[in-house]
Amino acid sequence: MYLGTQVAVRDDDDFRVFAQLGVKHISADPPGAPSSWTLDDLERHRDHVESFGLVLDMIQLPLPSKPIEKASYPDILLAGPERDRQIDAVCQMIENCAKAGIPATKYNLNLIGIPRTELEKGRGGSLNEAFRWEKADQEAAPGLAGVLREDENWERIDYFLERVVPVAESNRIRLACHPHDPYTPPGYRGVTRVLGTVDGLKTFVQMRESPYHGLNFCQGSIGEMLDNPREEIDDIIRWFGTRGKIFNLHFRNIRGGALSFMETFPDEGDMDMVRSLKVYKEVGYKYMVMPDHVPAISGRDANGVAFSFCYGYIAALLEAMEAGHL
Repeated sequence: MYLGTQVAVRDDDDFRVFAQLGVKHISADPPGAPSSWTLDDLERHRDHVESFGLVLDMIQLPLPSKPIEKASYPDILLAGPERDRQIDAVCQMIENCAKAGIPATKYNLNLIGIPRTELEKGRGGSLNEAFRWEKADQEAAPGLAGVLREDENWERIDYFLERVVPVAESNRIRLACHPHDPYTPPGYRGVTRVLGTVDGLKTFVQMRESPYHGLNFCQGSIGEMLDNPREEIDDIIRWFGTRGKIFNLHFRNIRGGALSFMETFPDEGDMDMVRSLKVYKEVGYKYMVMPDHVPAISGRDANGVAFSFCYGYIAALLEAMEAGHL
């Protein structure tokens, strides 16, 4: 496994910074709307990334973490009249990734976005994302998806997987799906978030079984599903890791657990990230280890500094582990 990032670049200087910091492997998207990307766009993008000495490991399919109201291809999850055409477009993108030499894609199956409550103060006065169920609008109205039964949600996901997994397998492109972030009680905003529990994720990866169908394994999001993340997370890593279902790793920590947590820097949360990294090695994980979200800090280029701290933390752990010091 190796250090990576998915931070969106602002300009070419960000690519140079990645190279200068030793963040050689990246997930980065071409310019423009995903629905407009052609094979030529992907090839030019890969060549551009490689011109900085970087490796384009992955791109994001047009299935984002945003609420379905902002999705490029909403009918895939809404079972709308354009569903088949939109799935065909995703399949074409997978085929184009193979032709362009991009080995993996990540995606979300998200209807209500990423619910959060107000920011909370973290270390040194940083502002951290948080979710407290008691502070949430528990009676929030359903969105565009309306009221969706759990079984119907699964049917729509299976319809999508039935079409895309064979295309990914025949083209040897890994499909890495992100868990629902965070866990919310069944029926919140009309939806049961079926990928918001560990059991749901286990069901998901066993549907349309393929070595190219797995997870963008967000340790922070999975910690948000648990009553005791520190004690539970490592066995969950083992379950998915030994089955070869982890295709990308968001190395994020939290303080708290299900329905009451705050995001943190990786070194200060409740989960033992050093111990977890050793478990990823134990199960043979071999792809990117990257920051996910970071707390908002003070100063110039605050986001760049916060992510750089995380890159250094991950790089140091990886080097120490490979040298046998952990």
